Amino acid sequence: MFETFQNLFAPPRHMILLVIAAWFGLTFAESRTERHGIGREDLNNITFFGLIAFVIGGRISYVLQNLSAFTKSPVGVISINPDLFDPIGAAAAALIVAIAYGQRKNLAFWNILDALTPFFAVIAIGLGLSHLAAGSAFGSPTDLPWGIDLWNATRHPTQIYETLASFLIVILLWRSKPHPRPGISFLFFASLTALTELILLAFRAEYTSLTNGFRQEQVIAWVTLLACFILLEVRLKPVKKQTL
Repeated sequence: MFETFQNLFAPPRHMILLVIAAWFGLTFAESRTERHGIGREDLNNITFFGLIAFVIGGRISYVLQNLSAFTKSPVGVISINPDLFDPIGAAAAALIVAIAYGQRKNLAFWNILDALTPFFAVIAIGLGLSHLAAGSAFGSPTDLPWGIDLWNATRHPTQIYETLASFLIVILLWRSKPHPRPGISFLFFASLTALTELILLAFRAEYTSLTNGFRQEQVIAWVTLLACFILLEVRLKPVKKQTL
C-alpha cells in the first residue's frame, strides 16, 4: 500500500528538468524586464501566480474532461502524474491570472507578454529535454545514422531537434534589440515556435489524431501561426496622426 502511494506522488525525473528550466528562464527574463516597462517584483509575482494557475488549471480542466475516471479514483486528483494534465486549460488559466494581475497593477498586456517571452523561450528548451528524458514526443522510424533507439525502433531524435530549435530561438531573442512596439518580441517568439512545431511534426510519430487525417498539434500550430501573422500586421501598422 505504501509503495502504491509512493509511486503516485514520486516526482518524475523529467519534471525536475522543467523546474530547472523555469529557474533559468525567470533569471533570463529578470535581466531584460526593465526594457519592457515591467518591474522585477511584478514579473516575479506574475510568474509565481501564473505557474500556480497553470498547474491547478491544467489539472482541473483534465479532471472535468475525465470526470467519470476520477469519480472511481478520487485520489488521482492530487497525483503529480504529469499525464493527468490539460495544457490548453492550463495556459488559459495562467493567461487569465496574468491579465487580472496586470489590470490590478495597471500594466500593459503586451508589455507583460514581452517581459515573459524569455521565460517562455527557456521553458521550451526544458520541455524538449523533458521529452527526451521521458521518451515522449518521440520520432518516427528512420535509417539515418543519428537515429536513437527508442520504443523498439531506431527513431528520429525529435526531442533533440526540439531542444536545438528552442535553443536557437533563445539566441535570437538574446541578440535582438527591443522593438518600439510592445508585443512584437512575444509574437516573433510565438510564430517561430509554431513554425518549429509544424516542421517537427513531419518527423514525429506520437501525436493526437483528429478527423480526416489532421493532427491536433498541427491544427493548433497553424492557428497560432495565422494569429501571430495577423497580430504582427496590426501591431506594426503605422499609427495615423490626427490633424486639427
